[in-house]
Amino acid sequence: MKSIFKILSWKSTIYLSIAVLVLLIIFDFYGLYTNNFYLLKPDNYLFPVTTLIHFTFLYVLKFKIEEDELTDPLMRNIEYMLYGAFLIYVFKTSEILSTLTSYSEFVNYVVPATFLPLGISIFVLHLLLLVLTILAIHYRKEMVGEYKFDDMNQHVDTWE
Repeated sequence: MKSIFKILSWKSTIYLSIAVLVLLIIFDFYGLYTNNFYLLKPDNYLFPVTTLIHFTFLYVLKFKIEEDELTDPLMRNIEYMLYGAFLIYVFKTSEILSTLTSYSEFVNYVVPATFLPLGISIFVLHLLLLVLTILAIHYRKEMVGEYKFDDMNQHVDTWE
């Protein structure tokens, strides 16, 4: 795990996360079995809406690290929402894995030639997103600091 931290700095983790999220948003509208894009299907918009939480967390993380600021309740709330988004990422990863493993069931049907290459690429991107999310949370703990629940309101001046 330490070798991953040496390879991916906090900046490269943020930029790679943004690139992976954008690619997965595009591929979320793609149908593997039909080789078409479905823009009018409401289910396809769950992942892009969920990634807004991730984009917000990445922005706040970058800002906090560059400005050398400490954690605050807003960042804590965004990170807790990111944990929920992470569960959706795990679900999407398992969904694409089940789609890929169902390939043998449809051998007698016409399956596009792009099924396996794109399916494996999307699966690898989902796995990479899971790893990058964990890395981003690790960099938050390491570079921005822990959330101190007992100390949260001690820096607020109530007389202002």
